[in-house]
Amino acid sequence: MTSPIQPQAAHTAGAELVQIEGLHKVYNLGEPNEIEVLHGLDLSIRQGEFAALIGPSGSGKSTLLNVLGLLERGTSGRYTLAGEDVARLDDEGLTRLRRDTLGFVFQFHHLLPAFTAEENVSMPVRSRDGVVSRAQRQRARELLAAVGLSHALERKPAQLSGGMQQRVAIARALMLQPPLVLADEPTGNLDTASSAEVFALMRDIHRRVGTTFLIVTHDPRLAARCDRVIELVDGRIARDALPQEGAQET
Repeated sequence: MTSPIQPQAAHTAGAELVQIEGLHKVYNLGEPNEIEVLHGLDLSIRQGEFAALIGPSGSGKSTLLNVLGLLERGTSGRYTLAGEDVARLDDEGLTRLRRDTLGFVFQFHHLLPAFTAEENVSMPVRSRDGVVSRAQRQRARELLAAVGLSHALERKPAQLSGGMQQRVAIARALMLQPPLVLADEPTGNLDTASSAEVFALMRDIHRRVGTTFLIVTHDPRLAARCDRVIELVDGRIARDALPQEGAQET
């Protein structure tokens, strides 16, 4: 049986999903309080990578993630996502590309409290199509089973632990089969045991079906367990290395 977390077939292993060249992000452009947050970043991410994005508070991690997630536009530079030049897209095109290419997992799961786990996982389909088909409901149930929550389909968020809620959020992020998942501090609001379980789940999804993950984290232990560590300092990439390479640096 086909895995419910199989990524889109069009995005083959090793294909370049993200390419950023000379990316600048400036807020309040031309105003007295103008501030440049990102300073000419160059970055590429290929299908099948499992990478961490780290850096101190104020380093530009959230801004970069917002640009990558098509929630904000860069001020200058080029951003190509899944082969499309983002600068050429209008708002409708950005919405389509975000929907078809990206899944999001946040520190605070943002589940809708009035809906069950199954309904929350189905929400991206409802937002896109206005209705959830029987086949799509079955996919939501299969995704919940894949993240170990087949027993909690009808539970609402208040009836789930923090770790279980984050598992629902991961299943929701995978509902439309995105090739790339952006995870912003996905374990930052969890206890140690739940954090380990959620990280292991993302790792398992990556190993089994090759979904690409970029994980923003303040936890150096979690970053060290990723295959690649990208470190931002003052809006610039200070390090882009394998974890063991970074550990050798002073």
